[in-house]
Amino acid sequence: MTKKRVISITFFFVAIFIVGFSLYLGIILFGNYAIDDKELVMNAATTVESPEGELITKLYLENREIVSIDDIPEHVLQAFISVEDHRFYNHQGFDIRAIGRALYRDIVSRSKVEGASTITQQLAKNTFLSHDKTWLRKTKEVLIAVNLEWRYSKEEILEMYLNRIYFGHGAHGIETASQLYYNKHVSELTIEEGALLASLPKGPNYYSPIKHPERSKARRDLVLTLMHQRGYLSAEEAVRLQGRVVAVTGNRLTENPAYLSYVDLVLEEAENLYLLSQEEILKGGYRIVVEMDPKMQQVSYDAFQDPNHFPPSTGERIVEGSIVLIDNDSGGVVAAQGGRDYVRRGFNRVTAKRQPGSLLKPMAVYAPAMETGYYEPYSILRDELISYGEYMPRNYNHEYTGEMTMYDAIKDSANAPAVWLMNEIGIQAAKDSLIEQNIKIEEEGLATALGGLYEGVSPLQMAAAYGTYANSGTYKTPYFIREIVDRNGEQIAQRVVEEEQVISEQTAWYMTRMLEAVVREGTGRAGQFQGALAGKTGTTSFEGVQGASRDIWFAGFTPKISGAIWMGYDKTDTDHYLTAGSGVPTELFKKIVTEGTDWEDKNVMAFEKPSYVHELAEPIRLVGIEDLTADMSLSWRGGTVKLKWSGSDDERVHYIIYEQTDSGNEKIGEVIGEHEFSITGVNIFSSNSYLVVPFNPQIEREGKPSNVAKAEFQLFSQDDRAS
Repeated sequence: MTKKRVISITFFFVAIFIVGFSLYLGIILFGNYAIDDKELVMNAATTVESPEGELITKLYLENREIVSIDDIPEHVLQAFISVEDHRFYNHQGFDIRAIGRALYRDIVSRSKVEGASTITQQLAKNTFLSHDKTWLRKTKEVLIAVNLEWRYSKEEILEMYLNRIYFGHGAHGIETASQLYYNKHVSELTIEEGALLASLPKGPNYYSPIKHPERSKARRDLVLTLMHQRGYLSAEEAVRLQGRVVAVTGNRLTENPAYLSYVDLVLEEAENLYLLSQEEILKGGYRIVVEMDPKMQQVSYDAFQDPNHFPPSTGERIVEGSIVLIDNDSGGVVAAQGGRDYVRRGFNRVTAKRQPGSLLKPMAVYAPAMETGYYEPYSILRDELISYGEYMPRNYNHEYTGEMTMYDAIKDSANAPAVWLMNEIGIQAAKDSLIEQNIKIEEEGLATALGGLYEGVSPLQMAAAYGTYANSGTYKTPYFIREIVDRNGEQIAQRVVEEEQVISEQTAWYMTRMLEAVVREGTGRAGQFQGALAGKTGTTSFEGVQGASRDIWFAGFTPKISGAIWMGYDKTDTDHYLTAGSGVPTELFKKIVTEGTDWEDKNVMAFEKPSYVHELAEPIRLVGIEDLTADMSLSWRGGTVKLKWSGSDDERVHYIIYEQTDSGNEKIGEVIGEHEFSITGVNIFSSNSYLVVPFNPQIEREGKPSNVAKAEFQLFSQDDRAS
């Protein structure tokens, strides 16, 4: 061999090496340029679940649930490899034989009719490229596929492919497709079910088993045949499986309108508290566990759809409403409705601020007053028409009794005593009490006692505030999200209950008992409820129309949940105002809680008093005495006058007996719980007149005097004659 020929051969191989190396380097450099690993991170659906694991909804841009290849049965993998790329484990990203076959068919047909894409190429196309059928795009596809094979294992590529491909009807990825068509996890798929799913990527809509079952079966049977040809199935197995019908459930995810308000509040909390944007949630594949009680949420929604539960409209717009219910133990929101016809990302009235009216009295006036130690439930308050500068509060019925107990002022929602008491304790005491329960106000006037606020409060705030009494004086910050788990199963957020003792347990118990009276015999008695319920009504006036209202409320609590309901117009004007009172929301609140409560839990029937607090005695009610009689007789005991009267059944009532004398009424005796009194040693020849005055020891007030009874002498007393 000549020296010249050796040099030529050497040059030839060097040139080939340089070209090959340059080509390889070019492929690698192009891959580094074209492949962005972030693009391989697939959008995954976020699930919102109840604490019991019940799926509430899915949130997604692409309905996809990521699954590990370890969870996919081998026969399912074999089905996809058989139909899509049977030399998958042998090539390095592209199949030269398939490309040659496709090139030949394209030349013959003078068009690009054959794809010849391997699984790796399909992943490259679906992730990084458009779907245009051009040679340039095909070249990029091959180059990217080679780089993917260089970077990732076959198992990783196959996993990414199966999680990314589209299966029709909004299902992205094999797990979502398995749930859609068979309502089961991918790990539970049978051979023929896996073959059907493998038949779909070529034409998800064309071969849809929901739309075209016969066409779908033919395509599935083709996949089974290919599995036999590739050695994955015996002939007998293939024939037997091809004989089975296509049976899919069509388990499409539907959006329950009952959940819309709640889900929007979940998204808002995720962004504000955990810094997860809505876009991230729609793409991130999170599992969000929320405190919703699906039964209570559905019950509240159904009730809001019935127009009979709301006041009639006075204009074109309907009367709107909102309700929120909170679990007393955790502070988690179990149900929330932001409107009667709520739409996704709409105006959520759960957090919209309104004028609370008398709903604010317990936490702004009465609880702070008892916390001072100078007032208790049977303290006497002034119930008079009093002017405080330019402000003169009036009772809704324009009646004034002069004085009234705190118990009755709350029960009957009297305005004058509430304002008088706030004036006594000071507006700052009210503001301090409210801020501890996440209600911040700027007002300095006494109208605050009646809920006259510039900005107002939301139903969510009121529900949480009333929960303070149910929790023995502990305020718990309301929340929606219990925990958030990312797509890798790592917990990234867990709610810790935020609570603070804001009033004493004694004050909370007193408030509970007084608010029970509101529901039992006061302004909150509308509707029916068989368990324990305490609460308060609230109404705000609309000055534009005489006798009209702007907002009507009820807020209350059971031993298990606390809540608030509001009704009104988003904007009140002379064409849109309320003519009904707070009895309407009160009745609806009771209906919703009744239908949503588990009545097998006996704890809902009564509030449990903490062992270390004093019980609140029932109020003593005095009755008028108009039948006092005086029987004077002479018996072996001497001159005796026996007084008798009909009094109260309450044995705690005192009765003070007076004798009329020239100098006035002289007290001669007192009995407790008895309705008779005997006076001995009486001069039978004198004229003696008596009266009885009931006395309430709770408030140290006398009642109305009885009729005057004059004693008349009889030889024998009536008792002696009867014997």
